[in-house]
Amino acid sequence: MTGTANIASAGMAPELQTSGWLNTTQPITLASLRGKVVVLHTFQIFCPGCVQLGIPQAQKIFQEFDSSKVAVIGLHTVFEHHAAMNREALEVFAYEYRLRFPIGIDRYEGEPEGIPLTMRTYRMQGTPTLILIDKSGRLRLHKFGHVSDLSIGFSIGALLSEEVEETDTPADPPATIDTQAGSACDDDGCSV
Repeated sequence: MTGTANIASAGMAPELQTSGWLNTTQPITLASLRGKVVVLHTFQIFCPGCVQLGIPQAQKIFQEFDSSKVAVIGLHTVFEHHAAMNREALEVFAYEYRLRFPIGIDRYEGEPEGIPLTMRTYRMQGTPTLILIDKSGRLRLHKFGHVSDLSIGFSIGALLSEEVEETDTPADPPATIDTQAGSACDDDGCSV
């Protein structure tokens, strides 16, 4: 799904695989959010595109939409500089930037290195990545890089207007990523 306004029907969104959470007393599952539109914003604290564009957008969505209808979830998914972007650094970052939405910490198999599990499962190309999940739990948008406020607002509104459907069709994974390639960052984001 490469278009920013593409909200075509898809399979069920894979569950998040996290090692911890900030800004919530209980771990969050996608299953527990059924009936809400889920805005999943993935980021790294040293990613220019995340800090300048993605995180402010996630904060706006969190502040502007009714939390009983739209759940904003951050996912700190680190694929580079693992030692510098640990939980303690994320906690300071969330405090300094006054992030109030729940933030999951993407889990690794073993030591923090390489591509974390949720990022791998969703086959993300880098950060920021914006994922929209409809009220029935289906993956509806998967976009690497910045999505304009107008496009994301339209997409959330369209998903809010839909009825909840029961489905258990697994999602087709998004485009594959090369987990061996080096990363590169610019003003739009950091790619794997």
